[in-house]
Amino acid sequence: MTAGAGWAQQPTAADAVSWPQALDAAWQRSRERAEGRGQLERAEAARTAAGVPWAAPPTLELDHRAGRSAASGTQRESEVGVSVPVWLPGQRQSRTQAAEAEVQAAQRSLEAARLRLAAELQQAALSVAAQQAEARQAELETRLMQSLTEDVERRVRAGDLARADAMAARAEWLQAQADQQAAAQRLQQARDRWQLLTGLRGIPPVQAQAPTAVPGEHPELSAAAARVEHARRQLQLADRSRRDPPEVGVRVRRDADNSGASNSVGVSLRIPMSLAGLSAPVLAQARGELELALNEEQRTRDRLQLAAQAARLQVDSAVQQLEVERARAALLRERAGLIDKSFRAGESALPDLLRALAAAAQADAAVLRQQATLNQAQARLSQSLGILP
Repeated sequence: MTAGAGWAQQPTAADAVSWPQALDAAWQRSRERAEGRGQLERAEAARTAAGVPWAAPPTLELDHRAGRSAASGTQRESEVGVSVPVWLPGQRQSRTQAAEAEVQAAQRSLEAARLRLAAELQQAALSVAAQQAEARQAELETRLMQSLTEDVERRVRAGDLARADAMAARAEWLQAQADQQAAAQRLQQARDRWQLLTGLRGIPPVQAQAPTAVPGEHPELSAAAARVEHARRQLQLADRSRRDPPEVGVRVRRDADNSGASNSVGVSLRIPMSLAGLSAPVLAQARGELELALNEEQRTRDRLQLAAQAARLQVDSAVQQLEVERARAALLRERAGLIDKSFRAGESALPDLLRALAAAAQADAAVLRQQATLNQAQARLSQSLGILP
């Protein structure tokens, strides 16, 4: 495998995107957006319905009768009536407030879902960045082993080293090529995941760092609070809807027979009686939903606090571990350099040099992995505080 063969689908400058563009592209493809938009549309429809002047659709009644009698001959009765359900005291206001709370809850849920998607995108981008670093390191190791192999083979031809040394060096070179190919495959898999999420090849620059300031309320906590408010308004509405709405009706009646016709107008009022047993299940359900929403809000608050605390500890631990890995890698690289000079001077054996180079390469890889761990910990801390990338 030639150096860089695994980079055939590397994004070009024309594919460059920003984080808002990437998030918008992923949001358009997400299932959460479709579900959230449907919930928001239902809530807005309920808010519109709460604004109508009557509690339920009006009823139109038509009645016509015809007959004959010995006294008046042909008789006809026609009646037209309209019944309009009217709001109970405070019921319309409660329904409007409940509908508005439902809209707010749907909007806050969309914002929380967008933040979760942003967190997923950031982790995917960090994965790509980590795999890119490992692929570059693998490429450098391959070039180093190629240079060493060519040098050993020249010295074998000059009679300074045994042919077994050339075979050992070439075997290490082949292993480095295999490692580079595996790193390129992992990089491509990370890029494929990014493209599956966003539909884009370009990846915004990743700048994961611990936040220096705490932002406002976390979107997930705002969504939980909005759900509590909606449940509270629903309970209030159920309490003010213990009976069916009363109905006011207007009727116009026309009576006609052989002697003439007469018209009359009537007004009716229908008041349903309230039965506590019939409204109790609705009230109990509303109370249960409020209690569940309050419990979920507290759980969300606790979860976010614990997540932020854990993320801060992970960041501190990752910083310390990265310093250790960097110091170790620097020592092993320096040691490998000294053994390389000794080998070229004929004072050290090839196996010693190969072991030193392998140890230095493993230490450099550990630094890259630890840097990726730190980036991910910093990203999780930002996410736990509700900060978008």
